[in-house]
Amino acid sequence: MSNDFFSDLLASISERGRNLLRLGPASVDPKQNAIDLIDLCAELLSGRGEASGTAIARGVLDRYQSLDDAGRVMFFETLAHKYGPDRDKLEKAIEAWRAKPTSDGAGALHIASEPQRQELFRRLNRAPGGTSELVKMREDLLDLKNGNKELNAVDSDVIHLFASWFNRGFLVLRRIDWSTPANILEKVIKYEAVHEIHDWDDLRRRIDPVDRRCYAFFHPALVDEPLIFVEVALTEAIPGAIAPLLAKDREPVAIERARTAVFYSISNCQRGLGGISFGNFLIKQVVEELRRELPKLDTFVTLSPVPGFMKWLKKADDLNLTNEDRALVDLLDDPLWVNDTALREQLKPVMEGLAAHYFLKAKNARGGPVDSVARFHLGNGARLERIDWLGDMSAKGLRESASLMVNYLYRLEDIEKNHEAYADHYEIAASSAVKKLLKTEGGGLKLLDSMRFSRAE
Repeated sequence: MSNDFFSDLLASISERGRNLLRLGPASVDPKQNAIDLIDLCAELLSGRGEASGTAIARGVLDRYQSLDDAGRVMFFETLAHKYGPDRDKLEKAIEAWRAKPTSDGAGALHIASEPQRQELFRRLNRAPGGTSELVKMREDLLDLKNGNKELNAVDSDVIHLFASWFNRGFLVLRRIDWSTPANILEKVIKYEAVHEIHDWDDLRRRIDPVDRRCYAFFHPALVDEPLIFVEVALTEAIPGAIAPLLAKDREPVAIERARTAVFYSISNCQRGLGGISFGNFLIKQVVEELRRELPKLDTFVTLSPVPGFMKWLKKADDLNLTNEDRALVDLLDDPLWVNDTALREQLKPVMEGLAAHYFLKAKNARGGPVDSVARFHLGNGARLERIDWLGDMSAKGLRESASLMVNYLYRLEDIEKNHEAYADHYEIAASSAVKKLLKTEGGGLKLLDSMRFSRAE
């Protein structure tokens, strides 16, 4: 049976329950809606039948939509203060566990310690379209919780539930091509976060040619909403720049000559699912799909942006630069530097050395690499393979990374080993070519056997 059938069935149940309960539409007064919403939440948790419970859940979601920001803050703060664990049940469970620490007692303690708001969200999820609206509700929560630490507990509970509802077992991998429904293609254009898709012709160049692929994860509750998608170029060798891959007049690579799959853009689509990891599963499954389709492919790499590099460079105070090198770096403030061929050649060794320092030595507060894209790919078991000077000469690329891009190599036989080394010690798998770019304090070059950071507890 189709999802539409079940959606219609749930809507029918909800409407029947609404009629039985005489739930009217939301009020025009936002403050009254906030009060009604909180009352309905209490009713929803009181344990009614399926029809009435679905109707109440629908009523909660409807009234939530009518709230202004102040009303939504009030709603989330109420969840934080009044919908935590039931204190009486929890205290009794603790006493029972201390008196007799059995497996059954541990289970009862676990159940009693669960915040009541988690069960509230589960029941809201039963409403028609509930999953989609809860994802959007979390977007609001992310906006409203900045500076409001009271809401962190609510957000943690939502992440906990989403991690279960959107686990890999529920996700469906679908290839996106020119025959994909237009409403989904429009969302690919909208959600592309790395290299802007300018129009329908640009989109077609990325998904229709024989040497291009695009794959996305979908969830059964969000059938027309991609969660994350990856764009892939099939090439003969590892590319060092993005422009040739996206050029309007490029010649497609004959499929029999393709030996390399390049993941050049990965975009998360649902901001409300931030903190739920899909990318690692996506890349590994796409690799499996490509190997089945094209057995001659033997190299799987990314062509990745370095969005935080220039921001880091302006603040870093531990760089070993000569006065001459510093003067060259200062020239990056003028975007016209990219038009000076001689200057580009002078900058290359300096910028490659700084990039190696950025990837191999710069650390965040937890002791890991400062670069978010690096943390993603290294955490997935990839190897830092190559730094690409002048890889992205778009305005965005110049502004964010002074044109730098980087290749991460997914060597299938090393993925598990690299992942474990990174997870245990923040040990970075890097090619000798990248390691040699790292300058020692006395000048010259240094070949690093490994780059290991102490993992913060």
